[in-house]
Amino acid sequence: MNIKHIALAVIMPLFSFSQNIQNNPTSNHGNGFEQLGTILPTPNVYRTASGAPGQQYWQNRADYDIMAYLDEDKRNLRGSETVTYYNNSPDNLDYLWLQLDENEQSSVKNAGYQEKSLLPKQITSDKLSPTSLPEKDNGYGVNLTKVTDAAGKPLKYVVNKTMMRIDLPKVLKSGEKFVFKIDWNYNIPNRIAMGGRGGYENFPEDGNDLYTITQWFPRMCVYSDFKGWQNNQFTGRGEFALAFGDYKVSMNVPADHIVAATGTGKNFENVLTPAQFARWKQAQNASEPIEIVTLDEAKKAEKTKSKQRKTWIFEAENVRDFAWTSSRKFIWDGMKVTIPENNNQVMAMSLYPKEAYNLYRKFSTKAVAHTIKTYSEFTIPYPYPVAQSIEAANGMEYPMICFNYGRTEKDGTYSEGIKNGMIGVIIHEVGHNFFPMIINSDERQWSWMDEGLNTFVEYLTEERWDNKFPSRRGPAHTIVDYMKLPKDQLEPIMVNSENIINFGPNAYAKPATGLNILRETIMGRELFDEAFKTYSKRWAFKHPEPADFFRTMNDASAENLDWFWRGWFYGIDPVDISIDKVTVATADVDADVRKREITYTVDEPQVNDFEDIAKIRNREDKNIVFYTDKDKETQDFYWRYSRGQEKVDTEKKYTRKIDMVEKLPNAEKAQFRNMYGYQIDFSNKGGMVMPIILEFTFEDGTKLNDKASAQIWRKDEQKVSKTYYFDKKLKSIQLDPMRETADIDTSNNFWGEMPEPSSKFEVFKMKMEGSARGASSGTVNPMQAAGKKN
Repeated sequence: MNIKHIALAVIMPLFSFSQNIQNNPTSNHGNGFEQLGTILPTPNVYRTASGAPGQQYWQNRADYDIMAYLDEDKRNLRGSETVTYYNNSPDNLDYLWLQLDENEQSSVKNAGYQEKSLLPKQITSDKLSPTSLPEKDNGYGVNLTKVTDAAGKPLKYVVNKTMMRIDLPKVLKSGEKFVFKIDWNYNIPNRIAMGGRGGYENFPEDGNDLYTITQWFPRMCVYSDFKGWQNNQFTGRGEFALAFGDYKVSMNVPADHIVAATGTGKNFENVLTPAQFARWKQAQNASEPIEIVTLDEAKKAEKTKSKQRKTWIFEAENVRDFAWTSSRKFIWDGMKVTIPENNNQVMAMSLYPKEAYNLYRKFSTKAVAHTIKTYSEFTIPYPYPVAQSIEAANGMEYPMICFNYGRTEKDGTYSEGIKNGMIGVIIHEVGHNFFPMIINSDERQWSWMDEGLNTFVEYLTEERWDNKFPSRRGPAHTIVDYMKLPKDQLEPIMVNSENIINFGPNAYAKPATGLNILRETIMGRELFDEAFKTYSKRWAFKHPEPADFFRTMNDASAENLDWFWRGWFYGIDPVDISIDKVTVATADVDADVRKREITYTVDEPQVNDFEDIAKIRNREDKNIVFYTDKDKETQDFYWRYSRGQEKVDTEKKYTRKIDMVEKLPNAEKAQFRNMYGYQIDFSNKGGMVMPIILEFTFEDGTKLNDKASAQIWRKDEQKVSKTYYFDKKLKSIQLDPMRETADIDTSNNFWGEMPEPSSKFEVFKMKMEGSARGASSGTVNPMQAAGKKN
C-alpha cells in the first residue's frame, strides 16, 4: 500500500496559498520554541557555548590525612585531620569555607530551615513532651577542639550553623596551597530514630551496633567559577558540593569489627585473620562472590564484644568524599569485575548482617558488578578499584561505597517486592559513583543533576538486569500521575534542592522520564547515547552546571532541544494532545482543468514622500553618491514614469490566463480513483509540546505508524492539523499507542469512527513547461505589462 503526501504524488499547488494561511496563524503562538540563550549563563573561557569545559577551566583541590577513633561504649567519634588545600583559581582567597554536616543533627546548631507543623490526630507518648523554648541542646553536632595551621599555630574561625569559615593569616594567592589541622568529635546519632544519613543502628536481639560513618569530618566547600564559595547551609535535603582530592584515613575500632570504606584497604593482612585474608586474595580473581568473612564468623563475633582495638587504613585517589562503616555483625563477600572499556579490574563487594543474608548473598555483589559494567557502557568506564554495597536499612551514596536496604523475614524468606526494591536501590546507589561522585555536579543547588541523571541510567541498568523489572521511574507512563496534579502543586525541575515540595517526582522521576523520552521518542538511541557519553566524558572529575548539560546534548547531536529543556525542565505544563476532529475526502480524477486569470495594472511609483531628517541630510551631504541617474534613465521604468519621462495608461489592465496542471491521462486515473484524504485536527490541551505519534488501523486489519516531530507545533502551539492520503479506508486512529510521551489524558487519544467523505479533492497532473513554472509565482514583469521592452 502506498502513502501519498502532497509533495510526492498528489500535487496541489493551487491550494498552497490557503494552506500557508492555515499554517501561519496570527495568534496562539507561544514561546515554547524560543531559545534558551537569555536564560543560560554567558559562555566564557571556563565554560564554552558548546557545553565543554573552556581552555581556562579550573577547579580547586583538597587532600586529607585523617585519623579516627570509634568509641563504641560512648557512641562517640573522635577525629584529627590535616587538610592541604590547593588554590587553582585565578582569585586570591582571604578565607576558606568548610562543611560541618553533623551540626544538622544538633537542636541548636542546625541550619534552621524549619517545616510547617500541624496538630496531629494521634501521637505516641515518646513523642509528646512540653515544647522547650528556647530549644535545649540535645548534645549532637560537631565539637571543634583545635584548629591550627601546619605549624600548630591557632587559626581564627567562625561557625555559622553547618558552615565553618577559617580566616587565613595571609591571602592565599592563586597557585598556592594552605595546610591546616582540625581536631573534633561528635556523639554518633541513632540514625533509625533520628533520621539522617549517618549514625548507628542497634540490634536489640544481640546488643550490637552497625555504624555508617558519613559526612563525618570537616570537609572543604567548593569554590568555583560559577558561584564562588558554595556554602549554602546543609538542611538534610540538598546534598553536597565537594572538591576532589586524595585521602589517607586510619580508623581505630574494636578489634572484632569489620570495616569497609571508600578506597582500598592497605593493611588487610594485619586486621583480618589468616583465613579471611586468604579468602580476600582468592576473591580478587573470582568470577562468583566469595565470602571473605563468613556467616558463621559473623554470628560468632556477635556473641562477644572485644575490648581490644585495631586500626584499619584506607587510601583513595581523586575522590570527592570519604565514608566508612564498622560492625562486628558483618558478613563480607566479593568478586572481580573487569570493565571492558578500560580493562579496569574492580573488586565488587558487599557487607551485610545476618538479617540480610539470604538476599544479599544471592544478589548484592552481582548487582554491584552489573551496575558498574552497565553504567560504564552508557557513560564513562568505571575508573576506581572498588565498588561496594553495605546493607544498612536505608540508601545513601559515597565514592566506592553505598548503604542500602534488603533484609529478610526472621525465617530467611522474602517477598518479590523486597527483592526487587533491594536490587533497585543497590543499582541506584552504586550508580551514584558516576553521578555525582565522578561527574561532580552541585547537589546542594541542583538535585536533578545527580538524582535525575542517575535514576535515568538506573532504569537502563534495571532493564539490562531483567527486561520485566518493575521500574518505578523512567518509563513515560510512570510520571503521569504526578503530572496530573493541579498546577499549584507542581514546580519546575529547575528549582533549588531545598525548595522542592514533591522531591521524589521532581528531582528523580521527571528528569529521568524526560531523558528516556529524549532517547526513545525524540532523538533516537544512537544520537542520544553518543551525546550523553560526550557529556559524561567532558565533565568526568569536573564540576558541571545545568547549562553544560543542555548545551552538550544539543552540540553533540545537532538537535536543537531548547524547546524540550524549556518545557520539561523549566516549565510545569503536562503533555495532553487531543485528536479533535477527522475530516475525510475522496479523490476526483475526472475534474476539468480550470485556467486561472491573473490581472495586472501598472502601479503608481512607490515613493516615500515624507521628508524625514535623514533624507534631507543625505541630499545636503555632497560626499554621498547615489545610484547613478544614468542607470535609472536606461533601466528603471518607474523612475522615468515618476519624473514625467514615461507615459502609460495606469487604468489599463493586462490579463493573462495560466494553468499549472493538466488532466490526468486515463491510464493514471485508476491509480488515484480510490484514494482517501484524511485531515486530522489536534489540539495541545496540556501545554507541553511533543511529537505526534500515530497508529493507523485499516478496515482490512493492517496497521501503519507515523511520527511527526515536536517541531510541527512551532508556529502554533495550540492547534495543528496533519493530512494523510491512503488508498484504502481507515478504521481507527490511535495517538501515542505505546504511551511514549507521558500524555496525562488518553481518553482523547483515539478516533474510532471514521466519518463519511464530506468533500472531494481534485487530482491533476503537474505541467512541467517553464511557462507554467514561471507563472506559479503570480508575477509579471511590469515593463512587459506596460508594453515596454527591457
